[in-house]
Amino acid sequence: MYKTSKISASVNLQIQFYHLDPMEIVWHGNYPRFLEKARCALLDDIGYNYEEMRNSGFAWPIVDMRIKYVRSAYFKQDITIKATLKEYENRMVIDYRIFDSATLEVITKARTTQVALDIESKEMLFESPEILIQKVEAML
Repeated sequence: MYKTSKISASVNLQIQFYHLDPMEIVWHGNYPRFLEKARCALLDDIGYNYEEMRNSGFAWPIVDMRIKYVRSAYFKQDITIKATLKEYENRMVIDYRIFDSATLEVITKARTTQVALDIESKEMLFESPEILIQKVEAML
């Protein structure tokens, strides 16, 4: 059984013109960027952001990303992106919800899976480094 957590972080964003496609809705390729904003906030809260990962000798590539587009987002819409750490013992699994900030209607559901990679040897690890486990469990 995997260790789980309910550690979450949220960020707010207003949809800009440059996020739109010719159909005047948010282009699907922008959603991973939105997820990244929330993931960075979550990692900052944990105290294990990308700089700290690198300094501890590990990279954390995304090995799986799933996105379910529930409804479209539009120009000037205020959205909230929430990232929740679901697993951390053997891999880092983060669930996301993007929703309209005013109505709380879900726009997008997503999940990313990241695994630790030893920067020096380039080997993928089957367990998360102790530094991540300690930082997460200090927050639980």
